Amino acid sequence: MWIGWIEFDILLGETYSLKQKRSVLRPLVSELRRRFELSAAETGSQDLLRRAQIGIAMVTADRGHLVEVLDAAERLVAAHPEVELLSARRRYASGRDE
Repeated sequence: MWIGWIEFDILLGETYSLKQKRSVLRPLVSELRRRFELSAAETGSQDLLRRAQIGIAMVTADRGHLVEVLDAAERLVAAHPEVELLSARRRYASGRDE
């Protein structure tokens, strides 16, 4: 069993309220969940208007599949026109790691 996760640090475009921020992040988080069948949520910077953190996680039997899906998710976030991806921190763990 393999577990992998990424936390994205994102700069948002012109957002002037938390409501506008949510209107950008909600569809992005929903698309990540729907397209890749993984867990995704806003995980930090909730009180800042132009910054956000989104965390995604996945469990799978094959490390190669895990890397492929997380790479694709990172490309999707980086290509989103309303956000700028500042950084992505990634981790993997195996059920055999102890």
